[in-house]
Amino acid sequence: MSSETRNLAIRVALTLTAMEFFGPLVRDTDSSHVLHPDWVGHARVHLAWLLGFMLLSGLANLYFIWFRRPTLESLRLSALWQSCNLGGFWLAIVMNPLYEGAITVPGVHVEILGFDENVFVFSILSLIMAGVWVALHAKRETHDPG
Repeated sequence: MSSETRNLAIRVALTLTAMEFFGPLVRDTDSSHVLHPDWVGHARVHLAWLLGFMLLSGLANLYFIWFRRPTLESLRLSALWQSCNLGGFWLAIVMNPLYEGAITVPGVHVEILGFDENVFVFSILSLIMAGVWVALHAKRETHDPG
């Protein structure tokens, strides 16, 4: 595979995984989350803050992937940033019993192939990100300049 083709494949994969930064803006800005009448105001501020951070992170990632001269460094930065987002989700799932969280909101989340939609989607995104890291490592091994 040529360097140019590999670079494009990495950019497309990173764009797919970057879409997760925008998903919560669509899914969590209703009465099931940020506008939930039983949530304390401070919890709403934290979620609104997180949603703002995610929006800006998504835009910044798209900038690094497509608009800033897409060097190997900027693609690695995007992959690292997105890996932190994916890792944060998995950490929240693992720590779930400690804070009595719920992965699924009945009537809001659906199951896909027997899995909660979030777990299913994040599993797919994590697999794509693993492929991105393999491809980025392969670029390093072949000493591609970008």
